[in-house]
Amino acid sequence: MKRSQYYRILLSLLILFVVYAILISLIVYFESHDPTANMHGWQDGLWYLLATLTTVGYGDTIPVTYWGRMLGFLILLSSFGVYGFIIGQIANFMSTLKETREMGLLGTSFSNHIVVIGWNDYARSVIDYLVAAGRQVAIVTKDRSSIDIIHESYSTNNVFTLYSDYNNHDLLEKANIKESSIVFVNLNDDTEKLVYIINIRKHYENLNYVVTLENGNLKGTFQNAGVTYAISKNEISSKLLASYIFEPDVARFSEEILAFAHEDHAYDMKQLLVRPDNPYVGMFYEKAFFDLKKESNVVLIGIVKNENGKHRLFKNPEETMKIESGDYLIC
Repeated sequence: MKRSQYYRILLSLLILFVVYAILISLIVYFESHDPTANMHGWQDGLWYLLATLTTVGYGDTIPVTYWGRMLGFLILLSSFGVYGFIIGQIANFMSTLKETREMGLLGTSFSNHIVVIGWNDYARSVIDYLVAAGRQVAIVTKDRSSIDIIHESYSTNNVFTLYSDYNNHDLLEKANIKESSIVFVNLNDDTEKLVYIINIRKHYENLNYVVTLENGNLKGTFQNAGVTYAISKNEISSKLLASYIFEPDVARFSEEILAFAHEDHAYDMKQLLVRPDNPYVGMFYEKAFFDLKKESNVVLIGIVKNENGKHRLFKNPEETMKIESGDYLIC
């Protein structure tokens, strides 16, 4: 609720307090001069006011004089307005709370999730894959009309939606962006993406960023700007198309590997983090290759090492390469 609305409510309550204080003072004044009256002071007046406003109507304390009853009549009629005011404020509060929640302004507790900046059909297809893979996603959009579509398409357990300007970094905190595993910048064109990457890294320098490019020649420029992964849409589609032309079975196999699985055991390819207690720590790549094939019928095809904060992929590396904690095994 906006601050101006709070001020308006407080002002209305203050006016009601003053008006009722005046009415009760007048009723007590008129009643105190009548020997048959049972309203003799402020305590009786307040009791009558509360009984009337709450519609309890005990009838133990009532005005008996002409002017006392006329003023009591005003209190009785005004009670309908008080009820309308209270019900209206409750309804307004509930509506504001619902809208605030839908806009994502209450924030999320997601961590190690993916933050998607910008919503469109392409973002939707990417998010479908991520959700199917069991990942949590926070979507930041400045298109109000897309909020309802997102809520209808995904469970709030998997997808959090934030309505915000992309450059409002205070609101981006609502998406828990600092705790995200990667930020997918999905803006309209490459130039807009590059400018946005440069600006957002001033606030969140240590995050991982991924973009898709219309112009593959800009890949180096984006990587120099701090993007972790810059992917050219045309490059991927052209490679896959060419592969379908001269080696269709290999292309079909590649597409199957890239597809998501609905269950964990159904994945064709996974990358597995080597933790300190992993039995393969310190083992040569060749031995790990044969052990995994023999014990789990899994084929080890590569290893990823963290070198100076960057991931370096070794495809079918030397047999004597040692597996270390923090590596990723591709199998």
